[in-house]
Amino acid sequence: MPEAARRWAPWVGGAAVVAAAMTLAGLRSSRVERFCAPGFGAQRTRCCAPGQTEQAGRCVGAATSCPAPLEPGEGGACAPPPSRVSVPLTRLAPGTTDWEAAGQVRRAGAEVPAFVIDAFEVTETRWSGCASEGRCRALELTGEPGRPVVGLTVHDAAAFCAWAGGALPTPHQFEAAAAGAAGNRYPWGQTGAVCRRAAWGRARGPCAQGATGPELGGAFPDGATPLGVHDLAGNVAEWVQTADGSAVEVRGGSFGDEAAAALRSWSSRPAPPAGSAEDVGFRCVYPPEKSNDSLPPPREGVFRSP
Repeated sequence: MPEAARRWAPWVGGAAVVAAAMTLAGLRSSRVERFCAPGFGAQRTRCCAPGQTEQAGRCVGAATSCPAPLEPGEGGACAPPPSRVSVPLTRLAPGTTDWEAAGQVRRAGAEVPAFVIDAFEVTETRWSGCASEGRCRALELTGEPGRPVVGLTVHDAAAFCAWAGGALPTPHQFEAAAAGAAGNRYPWGQTGAVCRRAAWGRARGPCAQGATGPELGGAFPDGATPLGVHDLAGNVAEWVQTADGSAVEVRGGSFGDEAAAALRSWSSRPAPPAGSAEDVGFRCVYPPEKSNDSLPPPREGVFRSP
């Protein structure tokens, strides 16, 4: 090697290493950002609103803005609005066209009458309202008003829904809301189980590492159904039970599930009625109304952090 080349070689090599490191850091950063929906900032394990930082698994601080559909709440936190969605009469086709469901879905065709469903999973704010009236038991909350409430049994969930004027969804109602008459594989459509559409794979990958709880309800608007129901896939799995209460299960997958198959509209897992888990929450359904304008406002309460 010529003398001039030998003199420049260490500098060239060092520059290449620095450039490679910067490129890798950029790739990692962009990869992490894709785990959150637009408008949220990626923290270590959470997607926080602008102006917030993650501390001990919680998004803390006053948000400078709340990405849609979230709204400003108490203490500068963001939370989903208390809204409901009307689901029309839905005819569920027998079986499923999804090859991954072979041997797991054994259902004849079913006709699901029209009903109304919570647009978002029941949050800590809503639970606090029921608990303050003594109709729901006190739970250890995280202090984030817009986060789904977890760690409750199916009986706890049913008690809340009764207080709110509704009931837990049946498996058919959950599927009608998630898959619709088109029989969508995922709530948003047939393909695209990517990290920005739902909170899944966040505890041990592939979307993130180390998450110990759900994101804010409604933080993944790209994963909503065409009717506007959010988080039917991912974030927290949800309690459902048959109309007579003889059978219960959880549906929808959660932030801890590592396989996208758990997000499928047909996917479910058995769960004991007296059991609870930190990745299981719920939402309620209500009798059908003529229009959304005629719906009574969802029952709320003043949020009290622990």
